[in-house]
Amino acid sequence: MAGLATAQQKTPRPPKKTPDNASLALGRPKLVVGIVVDQMRYDYLYRYYDKYTSGGFKRLMNEGFNCKTNHYHYAITATGPGHAAVYTGSTPALNGIVGNDWFDRLSGRMVYCVQDTTVQPVGSTSLREGQMSPRNLLTTTITDQLRISNEFKSKVIGIAIKDRGSILPAGHTANAAYWFDEENGNWITSDYYMKQLPPWLAALNAKGWPKSMLNQSWDLLLPATEYLESQADEQEYEGRLPGEKKSVFPHKINTYGALLTSPYGNTMTKELALAVLENERLGRDAATDFLAVSFSSPDYVGHAFGTHSMEVEDTYLRLDRDLAELLTYLDKNIGKGQYLMFLTADHGAADPTGFLRQYNVPTGNTEGGKEANYLNTQLETVLGPGRYINQSMNYQLYLNYKLLRERKLGSDEVFRAARDKVFSEQTQLHTLIDLHHIDQAPVPTPIKELLRNAYHPKRSGDWMTLLEPAWVFGYLRGTTHGTLWSYDRHVPLLWYGWHIPKGETVRQTYIADIAPTLAALLNILEPNGNIGHPIEFKP
Repeated sequence: MAGLATAQQKTPRPPKKTPDNASLALGRPKLVVGIVVDQMRYDYLYRYYDKYTSGGFKRLMNEGFNCKTNHYHYAITATGPGHAAVYTGSTPALNGIVGNDWFDRLSGRMVYCVQDTTVQPVGSTSLREGQMSPRNLLTTTITDQLRISNEFKSKVIGIAIKDRGSILPAGHTANAAYWFDEENGNWITSDYYMKQLPPWLAALNAKGWPKSMLNQSWDLLLPATEYLESQADEQEYEGRLPGEKKSVFPHKINTYGALLTSPYGNTMTKELALAVLENERLGRDAATDFLAVSFSSPDYVGHAFGTHSMEVEDTYLRLDRDLAELLTYLDKNIGKGQYLMFLTADHGAADPTGFLRQYNVPTGNTEGGKEANYLNTQLETVLGPGRYINQSMNYQLYLNYKLLRERKLGSDEVFRAARDKVFSEQTQLHTLIDLHHIDQAPVPTPIKELLRNAYHPKRSGDWMTLLEPAWVFGYLRGTTHGTLWSYDRHVPLLWYGWHIPKGETVRQTYIADIAPTLAALLNILEPNGNIGHPIEFKP
């Protein structure tokens, strides 16, 4: 009893103090900035490296984390699918964005990846420019998941000259997506997002900077003698801006199309990004915000002039300075180390066939636009008269199943006829692939995986034409993209800022890994169609 009394007389310990909510809060960046450069091949990071400033690409490479072996994980490398894959962590086979356009079998018409006839333009009277939304995207994005994670407290805004470059990254639940209207020279949106433009954007449009650039010139940033990473000005395989007779500097900017096919399109986009950050106060409250920026002009310039032109080099040297200005703003207004940034591209590009021929590299051009008509003509000699192919799109062919049923022809029978009669005669064709039987395709296993990831049963074609490496459809001048070869799939992936160590890796990473990596860093759920894996950042 004495012992018990002694124990009862001891002073009790005070209860353990419960930490307040602030100390329990998970650490997250104030802002995420996703940057997609349209048509940026991986080698552009290093080809122009010596001429980049310390504050742009070099800063991201040398102070951030560089995934040096980063590839697209599917065939059909184009702008719409690329932006969708970056932000969904998915593939065209799941998110449904199988091309910039595709053929809809039920309606018998072409579908543009972000077209939406149920919405109306805002800031424009053009239905062609403004009837756009993300409704054709079948999965969520990492930007959707961020908004969903905190009951929509985070702000998400997408911007790009191209509508698909702003809409698909911003996702279904975005506060806004803005794109450029070539008909009126303004930044616009649709009533999917809002009923009228915010006052700050209306004021920005009223300043008319794009219009003021018309009839200006695009000249080289540096003396011409310093562009040693490019071929001499005006090659026979280079295109021309509208109204020009020669492909030489200085270029005359006399239309909005010409303006976008110049570095000034990137500068316009950077200025809009700064205006969004300032006026929408992104990164200034407790919830993490997300700004998705796509620089579209490198794609226009690359298509027109090709991968070894002085025009492409000048575009990237100027983009480097635009990036440096954006980073400087973020440091000052968000705080260095308080924001998270990644930079990648939606696809790469092929070297121009005219350039490759100069150095005896096997290459060539073929008439892609005439492919379906040519194939039908040849099939008629074997199967009888009729239109067997409804449409040719994205290197794919869509069968006319109504005719096949009428003729009591099986698709396998027609495929064999096409392969044996027609494509065996085409030296530029590596093979013809039946997308319903990818496992039987005479290609290596890694190629089959790329094809499977690109094939959506409701939106893709029935067959795919696989050209030999370095062959392209059309483009006697300039260049293009869209294939599964490495020059179209190998793109940069740079990480910088919040919780990102300095370092690099040559371990294989894929575009699908970006979204789950962001999800892991933000402690949120990955997008619902995700197939990627978080990247390990090891200094």
